[in-house]
Amino acid sequence: MARYAQLHNPIKMSAMKNHTQPLLIITALFLLAATLELGWLHALSPLENRLSDRFVKQQAHPLLPDADIVIVDIDDSSLARMQDEAGSWPWPRSVHGELVQGIAKQHPKAIVFDILFSERDQYRPESDKLFNQALQGKDNIYFPLVRRDPAQDAKGAPLAQIAGLLGLQRTPLADDKARIALLPPLAIDPRYWRGGTNNFIEERDGVGRRYQLYTAAYGWQIPSLPARVAADLGYAVPQQPDMILAWRGKTGSFRHISYADLYADFSREQPLRARDELSGKIVIIGTAATGLQDMRVTPLASLYPGVEILATALDNLKNQRMMASAPVWFAPVLAWGLLLLLAAAFSRGRNALKIGLGLSTLSVLLPVVSHYAVGRLYLLPVLTPLLLAWAYYVAGALQEYLRERKSREQAVQMFSRFVNPHVVQELVAHGGLSRSGESRQISVLFSDIRGFTTLSEKRTPQQVVDLLNRYFTLQVEVVFRHGGSLDKFIGDCIMAFWGAPLDDPQHARNAVAAALEMAEVLQRFKQELGEEDADFDVGIGIHSGPAVVGLIGSEQRREYTAIGDTVNLASRIEGLTKGVARILVSRETMELCGDAYAFKAYGSFAVKGRAREVELFAPHEKNSNQ
Repeated sequence: MARYAQLHNPIKMSAMKNHTQPLLIITALFLLAATLELGWLHALSPLENRLSDRFVKQQAHPLLPDADIVIVDIDDSSLARMQDEAGSWPWPRSVHGELVQGIAKQHPKAIVFDILFSERDQYRPESDKLFNQALQGKDNIYFPLVRRDPAQDAKGAPLAQIAGLLGLQRTPLADDKARIALLPPLAIDPRYWRGGTNNFIEERDGVGRRYQLYTAAYGWQIPSLPARVAADLGYAVPQQPDMILAWRGKTGSFRHISYADLYADFSREQPLRARDELSGKIVIIGTAATGLQDMRVTPLASLYPGVEILATALDNLKNQRMMASAPVWFAPVLAWGLLLLLAAAFSRGRNALKIGLGLSTLSVLLPVVSHYAVGRLYLLPVLTPLLLAWAYYVAGALQEYLRERKSREQAVQMFSRFVNPHVVQELVAHGGLSRSGESRQISVLFSDIRGFTTLSEKRTPQQVVDLLNRYFTLQVEVVFRHGGSLDKFIGDCIMAFWGAPLDDPQHARNAVAAALEMAEVLQRFKQELGEEDADFDVGIGIHSGPAVVGLIGSEQRREYTAIGDTVNLASRIEGLTKGVARILVSRETMELCGDAYAFKAYGSFAVKGRAREVELFAPHEKNSNQ
């Protein structure tokens, strides 16, 4: 194919250059987007959290929580059954006092109230008094307190005075003059103020995954309720603001004892329940009743009882079993790594489908690794890096598609100026021509200008080039019009052939038809030149036979061309036209044309390199007198 190698390689280099620059821009933008998203925006965090929540839920369901943590549940049944004896909720605190006395007899490790006693009972002061009497002599009962809005701290109590009562921890930065707005259990005598804050942290998506361990205030650390209980029981408490909860089981997996059942059994002379069922246990008194609305959103459920969240926090501290998150650099490094890996693949011209397959494999593998890590109490954020990688892949694949489309359009436009459009169509449709040569029956045409030296002496070099370009343009249009492939320009000579790359059973007829029209075009062109260039003429030689056709050349430069004896003989025939006829064809070509044209025999001629002489004929239209 004429000029294929000369044109293809520059286009390829230009395309690669044009491909690299947009890819670098896309890569830079996505690296910046990944940095902004993972460092500040966190717009994809809800999706990341949903995936990790799903893994957490799957891993938690088959597990059983600590059996030494028991919930005495003020459930819906207890609210209904104790209506006659205790009235509507909230019940008189003397009821809780009776329950505490019954539980204390079994020697639990701790009794933890998940109920606020922040106000004194103005209507039943005797009830508060009885509750406090029940607390006497017991040093393992804990109550929650509330950290009020820091804006109210100026009206609060001096931190130094209440630190001992509430178990606040001093740090080297502690301000002894600072005040703090706390709401302690005012219904309880300060002698029994043993407790901490009860803060379950909801994140931006409304789901709670963390439990606060300490609240910092003016250089003091206010422990949370589970942190205070765990510390008093000798369990290690991490010195950090909060912890990510490691869940076990489903909703209701902790052992629940109905408040009403336990209260009734303590009232019997002959208890029906085991007398030691709470011995050595951490007993949490709270509510899972739907009517009291102590429900939260967690990874396990959208309505998860607050009392079970407190139980989970105690379970984590008691068993030193809590979730750990990946380092802050993990997600950015993973995202950057995926983006740069994709960029390298695209820049090296890898097939987009293969790149997508590789990314799909990673999209399965990384979540599997994340799921496994959750089972080992480790959170690995992989979804956001994968989403960024897929977004980059779509952008890269689209850019690759547009580049390839533009490259094909440019190739068609450029090649079509020199090459038979059929060749271009085959290149585009099949990704190129066969690199291995093939033997085909073709007809080869050589057309050489006569009197070119005289013509060039009368004109400037620029005029000569313009004239040749005009002439070649007209003749190449003829070749293309008759289905030929332009092989090459050899100085002022044109080489073309028929029968490749597409099959053409009429290759000889089409070659002769093209030669006859080229002769007509020559006459019109000579009229444009004028009488002073009357010597301008051409000789055209055609021969038909077998030839090897294909992309021939080095790896750096290839041409789609024909080689072999058929080509050589066609060139020799063209050389014999001078002084004989403008167009000469071999007997093989004449016979393949059948009765399409009339032929005038010019006899046999000796040809260099051939032992036998070659018979030559001049074709003309049947109705012509030529």
